[in-house]
Amino acid sequence: MDACVVHGAGDLRVEEREAVEPSTGQVAVRIAYGGICGTDLHYYRDGGVGNFRIEHPLVLGHEVAGWVSAGDLPVGTPVGIHPATPCGECPECRQDRRNICAFSNYLGSAARTPHIQGGFVHELLLSADQVRVLPDGLELRRAVLAEPLAVAIHAVRRAGDGAVDGKKVLVTGAGPIGLLVVAALRRAGAREIVATDLHETPLALATEVGATATVRADAAEWPDEIDVAIEASGTAGGLRTCVERVRRGGTVVQVGSLPPGDTGFPGALLMTRELTLTGAFRFDHEFDTAIEWLADGLYVDPVVTHTFPLAEAIAAFDLASDRTVASKVLLEVSPDAPR
Repeated sequence: MDACVVHGAGDLRVEEREAVEPSTGQVAVRIAYGGICGTDLHYYRDGGVGNFRIEHPLVLGHEVAGWVSAGDLPVGTPVGIHPATPCGECPECRQDRRNICAFSNYLGSAARTPHIQGGFVHELLLSADQVRVLPDGLELRRAVLAEPLAVAIHAVRRAGDGAVDGKKVLVTGAGPIGLLVVAALRRAGAREIVATDLHETPLALATEVGATATVRADAAEWPDEIDVAIEASGTAGGLRTCVERVRRGGTVVQVGSLPPGDTGFPGALLMTRELTLTGAFRFDHEFDTAIEWLADGLYVDPVVTHTFPLAEAIAAFDLASDRTVASKVLLEVSPDAPR
């Protein structure tokens, strides 16, 4: 069976992998679609993400959905896949904060050696508790957005219970995560949603999924009285903007992956305005919420801009790197999977 494998910076290949057979408690899933994430792009372009470097070939992909091909569920059942397997025993897991488990494995990650192989492969072997049966009517092409939407929902929830309801919220960065944050904010009752980016295409998409206003990140004038700011660009400039623009006593949530090392931002404002600055990392129960919202018709379709067959993975990755043109790019991993 074929898989999308990165061997190092700039070295991406579609190559064969051995077929898999599930044992007790496991499920084999024929992958239909996979979404290319910013993490996947870093592995492709840079050979690593932060301190996690590729030491041996790694099958990429953690945003995947497909059909059961063998195991404890009926063959042909459409499923979404939760990519994390936390340890279940550490203090964080016991406090129901499994998303920050230090011992968690994550599909398509070089954080462990041997690496955790990912989901851009025709057939993927999983623990049964990672598999979610999809509601009737939820197409796999939409279900593949459950993972990044869960990230967005978690970021909105990290602002606090009811913190965005009826409020004016700023989202810096209108990449796929930023766009899904906009959609999640709309669902959570935000009164106004202002999205910023340096490029016109993502700003137009932000309007489609629910932003009430958009601002070029290099604009001279900005809206005032921002209650909550969610930083989704993963840049120091985006964090600076959030801290500078949010009102006194407001909240800033960092969900964009900042580069390793120190990040400069106006810390004095954090103190004098009594701002709350909090991080948002991955998700846990929000994955099930994301599936529910997608099945309920949450409008996120514009986020997916392109689809490529697995055989054209290099072209797909190259296009996904161009944010002036593309947002979420999908790989059609198994065109012969049942529909």
